[in-house]
Order: sequence, then C-alpha cells, then structure tokens
Amino acid sequence: MALKQVSSNKCFEGFQKVFEHDSTELKCKMKFGIYLPPKAETGKCPVLYWLSGLTCTEQNFITKAGFHQAAAEHGLIVVAPDTSPRGCNIEGEDESWDFGTGAGFYVDATEDPWKTNYRMYSYIKDELPKLINANFPTDPERMSVFGHSMGGHGALIFALKNPGKYKSVSAFAPICNPIQCQWGKKAFGGYLGSDTSKWEAYDATQLVKSCPDSHLDFLIDQGKDDQFLSAGQLLPDNFIAACTERKIPVVFRLQQGYDHSYFFIATFINDHIKHHAKYLNA
Repeated sequence: MALKQVSSNKCFEGFQKVFEHDSTELKCKMKFGIYLPPKAETGKCPVLYWLSGLTCTEQNFITKAGFHQAAAEHGLIVVAPDTSPRGCNIEGEDESWDFGTGAGFYVDATEDPWKTNYRMYSYIKDELPKLINANFPTDPERMSVFGHSMGGHGALIFALKNPGKYKSVSAFAPICNPIQCQWGKKAFGGYLGSDTSKWEAYDATQLVKSCPDSHLDFLIDQGKDDQFLSAGQLLPDNFIAACTERKIPVVFRLQQGYDHSYFFIATFINDHIKHHAKYLNA
C-alpha cells in the first residue's frame, strides 16, 4: 500500500513525519503522524499509538502535546492517526462536532449510511498497524495504546477487547462509560443503531466487567476542573468501580486545577511515555 509523505521535521534528533494513504477499511484517503526516534535509524523500535479526541486530526497531538523528547529518549515510535474518515460525502457528516467527521468514536458502524466508511475500530486495530509494520522499523510484538477523551475511550476499549495485543494502556480524561453519557448515546445510536445491547461491546466500563483477567496496568489522568467531567460526559467513577470489583489495578490521578485541554496533556505526557516505556522496553 503506497504511502505519500506529506511533511517531515527534524525533532530531538528524530523525525516527526505525516503520511497519507488510501485506506481499504475507511474507503478514503487518511493521514497519520509518526515520530521516528533517533534509535529507529539503527534498530527496530516499539510502537505507541495515540488516539485523539473529538474534532481532532493527526495534527493536534503532534503539535501540542510535547511528547517528542521523552519518546526520543525512550526509543519509541509514536503514531497519531486521524479521528474519522474524511470527505466521504455522507449526508450529515459535517453537521455537528460530536458526530460524523472528527468523531468516529473508534467503532465499526453497522448502520446506514455510516457502515461503509466509519470503521475506525478495524482501521486502528488491523489496517494501520499492518501498514506501520510494513513501512517502518518497528517491533510488531511490542505495541501500546493511549489517548484523550474520545481517544481515551478508544485506548481503553482496544486494550480490553484485545487481551495480549497491547503491552500497556493509559488515558487522559477518557469517556469511560459512553452508554451512559450524551456523547456516547448520540454516537452509538447513530453508528450502531437503537439496540443498546450492541453498544456495550464498545464501552470500557462494560468490558471490564467481562474481560478475562487483565495483566494491564491502567494509568488515567483526569483534570479536576474539566468541564466535561462536571457535565457527566466522562464518568471515570463508573470505570474505577467496575475495575475495583474485578480487582483490576487502576492508577487514577485527579489533577487539581487542570481542564480538558492540551495544556493538561502536555503537563503529564512524560509520565505516560515513561509508563509505556516501562512495558515496551522490558
């Protein structure tokens, strides 16, 4: 599958690049950011996948999070895909910021008119890693996942639905229980239909209740002044309660004074890179 380089910038002796490709899952052109640390010039590196939140493209994380120095030091390739298919000419795809374009919710849609293109779950789980492993100096056995908000939801469900695939998982302000919040109800209703039992397959709080004994070590950072926490969109307490019941360890850090923005992410990103490096470089 042909990759077209869109940009390349030297950063902490490595390179932050953006590529475009034709996606077979999403049936459109997709972009992703990839940071290649200096170590990638001489050997294979583990891969850390970042999943972004609502309205984001591949650009938000690579320009705002300030992760490059830590990724360079720990020898991690970091991949930041887009958050939805683009330009599919589906009626209604650009009507709201929390559904359609920029809001793929990391599910495989089953409903018309979304089911042909909106297959972000399969894209992130299968197509993208195959593409990355075929074109870059990766160690395919060593991969991890993290994300923010809608992407934090994505990171949690990818780790929970695929035991053993990811060495570690972490999240910033994840949507922990989408079947119980307005964002989730809107997205899942549109992509997955009205049968709410089908929604549970993409809900981290539900998945924890039935997942096989997890060897995952969850790290979650949440800003205490996050407007979406107080609005009941994120519901971390539900996820923590489900984990506690199953005796699954979670490090949940409520960070005083921080909101939902990339300023919050940038503050704690090094802790998350270190968390993943511990497992990826073990």
